[in-house]
Amino acid sequence: MKWLIASDIHGSSYYCEKLLGAFEKENADKILLLGDILYHGPRNDLPKDYAPKTVIAMLNNLKDKIMCVRGNCDTEVDQMVLEFPVLADYAILTVNDRLIYATHGHKYGPDNLPPLQKGDALLYGHIHVPKCYTENGILILNPGSVSIPKENSEHSYMLLDGNKLSWKNLDLEEYNSFEL
Repeated sequence: MKWLIASDIHGSSYYCEKLLGAFEKENADKILLLGDILYHGPRNDLPKDYAPKTVIAMLNNLKDKIMCVRGNCDTEVDQMVLEFPVLADYAILTVNDRLIYATHGHKYGPDNLPPLQKGDALLYGHIHVPKCYTENGILILNPGSVSIPKENSEHSYMLLDGNKLSWKNLDLEEYNSFEL
């Protein structure tokens, strides 16, 4: 199964449209969203073409292909308008024998790990910066941000295809990859 993994759309219809275009061009099977879907939050500037209602319609059209975890900007009100579950604190994926704990990152993250074992992976969003490193035998992964990248990173997502992880910008240009 091929997963497109993204985080931090923050209500940008412009970048959501680009992300969904990448989903189609990548011929991915599913989308995993790591939270912060509709609201930009008080610490962020408004992203380009901030239009949560448009983002709602775009994502609801793919509701059967989306798995999502709750971000710190996501609320019960968001669940009332989105037609796929958005309020789970985490999701578990497995690739080969590796457990991948997917979360937003505001509760569990590199500085506060969930109960993981060596060889497992933490996949999170929240910080808006792509990451890939190993610490104490745990793989730490972040796709970066779709709409509000930080630290001079690109508007980005990850693609999980088999056991290969690729980091790509929204123009589908790969700039990093890793074998699980």
